[in-house]
Amino acid sequence: MPEELLSRSFVVHGRDFEKAGEASTEIKSLLKSLEVDPDVIRRSVVIAFEAEMNIVMYATEGTVSFVLTDEDIGIEAADRGPGIPDLDLALQEGWSTATDEMREMGFGFGMGLPNIRRNADEFQVDTRVGEGTTVSTRVSLDGRP
Repeated sequence: MPEELLSRSFVVHGRDFEKAGEASTEIKSLLKSLEVDPDVIRRSVVIAFEAEMNIVMYATEGTVSFVLTDEDIGIEAADRGPGIPDLDLALQEGWSTATDEMREMGFGFGMGLPNIRRNADEFQVDTRVGEGTTVSTRVSLDGRP
């Protein structure tokens, strides 16, 4: 059983673009201070940022949580939002339901879930239309899934 070294959870508010990215920035700082491998940090921060932005863009509220163990980093994003009606479609690069306003701010290019999946060693999405979505990931510290 992996030993838990550090865990944090961040509340993320929907449509709060001013604070968007704070959770992933904090995760990056914590991992850097612990001298985690830079590639593992990069992959973890991509996951956290994309998940955080999905909450900001689509949900009313959610959390981004991470747990560092002696083996891996687990990142979970859970929201109270609309859920994803067609997960297969949402996992396709370039597919997006972003509004024009979101696109004008530089978001909504349909790379959120695909980027999360690409950077995770383990990736799972649980979504219920009208209730919300939980994205769970794991990044191995030694580069092996």
